[in-house]
Amino acid sequence: MNMRPAFSLALGGLLAAAAAATSLPAQAQPYPSKPITIVVPFAAGSGTDQQARAFAQAITAEYKIPVVVDDKAGASGFIASQYVAKAAPDGYTILMTTNTTHAANEHLFRKLPYDPVKDFTPVALLSKGHMLLLVQPSSPIRSVADLVAAAKKQPGKMNFGSGSSSSRVASEMLKQMAGIEVTNVPYKSNPMAITDLIGGQVDFMFADAPTALPQVNGGKLRALAVSGTRRLAAAPNLPTVEEAGVKGYDMSYWTAVYLPPNAPAAVVGRLNEMLLKVSAAPAVQAFQNNTSGEIATSTPDGLAKFQAAESQKWGRIIKAAGIEPE
Repeated sequence: MNMRPAFSLALGGLLAAAAAATSLPAQAQPYPSKPITIVVPFAAGSGTDQQARAFAQAITAEYKIPVVVDDKAGASGFIASQYVAKAAPDGYTILMTTNTTHAANEHLFRKLPYDPVKDFTPVALLSKGHMLLLVQPSSPIRSVADLVAAAKKQPGKMNFGSGSSSSRVASEMLKQMAGIEVTNVPYKSNPMAITDLIGGQVDFMFADAPTALPQVNGGKLRALAVSGTRRLAAAPNLPTVEEAGVKGYDMSYWTAVYLPPNAPAAVVGRLNEMLLKVSAAPAVQAFQNNTSGEIATSTPDGLAKFQAAESQKWGRIIKAAGIEPE
């Protein structure tokens, strides 16, 4: 009896099964199973970059998966946003960003090279934070009142640096609410603007607390006030802008994570679960404590709704500040 045909069929079946197994898409493996890249739309040293590195450390420690932080600064977050929007929606390229790219830019620019809603899959809100109003230590300006008086004394001659939409709008709001005339000097990211502030190229600026506090604590800059409605635990003697005399002033920012469009629900849910879990990790808690940020997490749907409300809010703020879309 000839067994060759049966043997050949069996062998062929085994080979086919092996080939099918090796050709299974990567996503068929449990997520995550390879290195993750966190793309940040601001420069190294920015608050978002520092937060991304804290989360990267926490994710690696908890899940034994390497996490790389890729800073793609410039063009008001356009570069990073476009990059992630066009990436594979497999959960391995994620965008950690702020209201700059996903709530403010659509009101600051007539045309965006990305759609902040259609081009992304919301994953999780991570935190909220505040900014510091900064000047050089050698500046004669020692308070918000001094700044307003100096600006009114020489209308249009003072300038401010801005390396994000939050940074710019914070100063534009101060300009509008205090009735002063000052000029915006835009930068790719807040650390670059801070360098010029230290060097005397700009007169003042608002910068996120993670970027600003090391410069203030190191004596390179002087903080005049906090942008939010409460004082920071990391700088308890620093008044809010409102306490310093500009009634009704309040400006904060938020950080969130997004995936490219059409990311699988299972991956979105798993990544959300991971981010919320490591929000309590020592590295992330240390970052928040050192900068007086507040953890504010959400579900993917919660982020989508929050973003929609924030877009309307930023639209109102930008219009009230008298900023014309570029």
